[in-house]
Amino acid sequence: MSWVSWLQFTAFISNHQLHVYFFFFLLLSSARAHFTVIGPDKAVTASIGNEAVLYCHLSPKMNLEHMEVRWFRSKFSSPVHLYRDRTDHLEQQTPDYRGRTELLKDGMADGRVALKIRGVRFSDAGQYSCFFRSNVSYEEALVELKIAVSGLAPLISVEDYQDEGIRIACQSTGWYPEPKLQWTDLSGNPQPSLAGKKSQSEIEAVLVVTEKSVRNLSCAVRNSVLKEEKVSSVYISDVFFPRASPWF
Repeated sequence: MSWVSWLQFTAFISNHQLHVYFFFFLLLSSARAHFTVIGPDKAVTASIGNEAVLYCHLSPKMNLEHMEVRWFRSKFSSPVHLYRDRTDHLEQQTPDYRGRTELLKDGMADGRVALKIRGVRFSDAGQYSCFFRSNVSYEEALVELKIAVSGLAPLISVEDYQDEGIRIACQSTGWYPEPKLQWTDLSGNPQPSLAGKKSQSEIEAVLVVTEKSVRNLSCAVRNSVLKEEKVSSVYISDVFFPRASPWF
């Protein structure tokens, strides 16, 4: 065989091998993208001490009973809950979640799974990875858990005279995260107020009411996570103002 023929033969073999490698690459890529994991399109909300249920599912639908299902947070090797070989492996569970999780398996035949967390704590807030692995592929999706606490209805108190008017305060406690506190008239129009004392668990809004200002008032506290609102109302009558008071 001449050198030219040898080079042509070598080029043919190399080109043939390239096509084989490319074929296997496409085959592996196809297997890798065999399914996708889909989580909820918005954060899951739960209250302290209650239960939280985090969902995810496969697309297209398929039976996942034979797959590995792993819920974890920052460390893959420290699962919040691990299901593998058709069994829950709680011995590998991160200590913070021991005795508090359950994998809901009713929808496994259709590619759906959910993680229930009992006795929700503040430390449970954040992102969770929902991870699936089959014999040929693996994928994951992120699910966010937000924690919230419903507090007390606003407490309105008349405090003192100030700037030719009456100083009234609206307080509320026990909310998480910190809610918005707003004075309004009975039509819902916001009334300018001053921020009062505030701590980690208590907020206050102060309003000075004069004879010429709105007398029928409401104070509303709103939690954006729970989408919850509690309202208290008050009416300041003429008797509270110095000029209308019989003692002046």
